[in-house]
Amino acid sequence: MSPLPQTMTAILIEGKGGPEVLVPREVAMPVPGPGQVLVRTVAAGVNRPDVIQRKGLYPAPKGHSPIPGLEVAGHVAAMGDGVTRHRIGDAVMALVNGGGYATHTIAEEGACMAVPPGLDMIQASGLPETFFTVWHNVFERGRLVAGEWFLVHGGSSGIGVTAIQLAKAFGARVIATAGSAEKCKACLDLGADHAIDYHTQDFVEVVGQLTGGRGVDLILDMVGADYIDRDIKCAAEDGRIVCIAFQKGGVVTADLQRMMLKRLTITGSTMRPRTTAVKAGIARALEANVVPLVAQGRVKIIMDSTYPLTRAADAHARMDGGQHIGKIVLVV
Repeated sequence: MSPLPQTMTAILIEGKGGPEVLVPREVAMPVPGPGQVLVRTVAAGVNRPDVIQRKGLYPAPKGHSPIPGLEVAGHVAAMGDGVTRHRIGDAVMALVNGGGYATHTIAEEGACMAVPPGLDMIQASGLPETFFTVWHNVFERGRLVAGEWFLVHGGSSGIGVTAIQLAKAFGARVIATAGSAEKCKACLDLGADHAIDYHTQDFVEVVGQLTGGRGVDLILDMVGADYIDRDIKCAAEDGRIVCIAFQKGGVVTADLQRMMLKRLTITGSTMRPRTTAVKAGIARALEANVVPLVAQGRVKIIMDSTYPLTRAADAHARMDGGQHIGKIVLVV
């Protein structure tokens, strides 16, 4: 194999603000450390945290790449000491702490998974961030089980389309909220039992009607602000609310009496600062429980659009516009 070049193309964030601050530049080639692999990137997923980082509100964890990008698919190009699960040339998909918007990306070996048969690299690049997030928050923290009612906000987002499919695959009854008739139809097409257009319907009222006043067992919330008190209203007794983002704001006013009377659990998490060991554990759970469903075609990676790496700004403009359904991916 020919030696690696000393530099690579990456997308840097020059300033804070709109998509225009994303600029392609030549930077030094990273070198994998112990337990790490260098992935020759074929494609990289675009996610909402990348947008928040671009705005200066979600910096990379200390010691990790400031280049945006939390998930990639590609081939192992180099390995650090102690790597045992992969070999040079292996096709992998990986959750990374940053650095995905580049021709080469450092990944922790534990957070890498083999690309399953039948999944191309572009699709594979859209799997890690959303599937890690959904598995951990819906099934590990949220404890969703077959037969329960599950409500996911933003059902047509990358997280949403994944949550709908996995919840249905494991036997839950799914309600999704979305922002248009087209997006609601997309949710239903993916298997949601019901879809609510939050621009024209009150989801609290509709959830009450659909569940006969019982409410839902689990809510996955990425909106925050006033949605939390509304979530409390439509949760069933002993229900769980899991918060993974706060697109409308992180300051919440909630009815604690209603929460206490229903014995609700409100929790949340962020994935990026979790330890390598935690992420490796989630990766192994996905390999055992979810990747086979993807390989069988029972769960799909829903694609919205692709852009060349050097057009990352256009990809972010697409995400900022809010009209996408599924994953936006950068192709190297």
